[in-house]
Amino acid sequence: MIRAMIVDDDALVRLGLADLLESDEGIEVVAQAVDGLQAVELAAAHRVDVALVDVRMPRMDGITATTYLRGLTHPPKVITLTTFDLDEYVYNALAAGADGFLLKDTDPAEILRAVHLVAAGSAMLHPTAARRVIDRYHHANQPRAAIARACLDQLTPRERDVLTLLARGDTNADIAAGLGMRESTVKAHVSRILSALDVTNRVQAALLARDAGLTA
Repeated sequence: MIRAMIVDDDALVRLGLADLLESDEGIEVVAQAVDGLQAVELAAAHRVDVALVDVRMPRMDGITATTYLRGLTHPPKVITLTTFDLDEYVYNALAAGADGFLLKDTDPAEILRAVHLVAAGSAMLHPTAARRVIDRYHHANQPRAAIARACLDQLTPRERDVLTLLARGDTNADIAAGLGMRESTVKAHVSRILSALDVTNRVQAALLARDAGLTA
């Protein structure tokens, strides 16, 4: 059972998301927060697997909250929700440790799919907005590119192959099929990649791969 938390200052949004998530037998909504500060308090008090977090909220915004949530002893996975597909805050949320983001008008079935994917360790980015946000706000420069390439030098050729597909947005199952590997082996490679690159999730690994020029 996936334990979910909804973080949004709009009561109607919280109600709608709660109804949606609880329609899935594999998801249980264990907490609802009106802002980032309450979200951190609730996540510390309840074991939360996945938090759906709005970007713009009073007291503590979703970006700051994501940083604090990811720093907890038992950090939840974070999916950023926003109405702004080109908002710089979305990229900042990903850099802060969010495992993906979705627009609030995303099809309900895709929101449920995102919760399951992220809970399982994959990333979930809105298919069109992700590329546009990263292209607009993630401009690689020479110092950052050099640092990224040095990080990638720590990887084996096979790990670089896995990272290339991971950065493309492939799931572990997709990578296993593409490289002729067992999914359990892919998971082991991903764990090693995140450790070697000193990043917390697949999204940050993908951004680093982009900096290094591993992906277009």
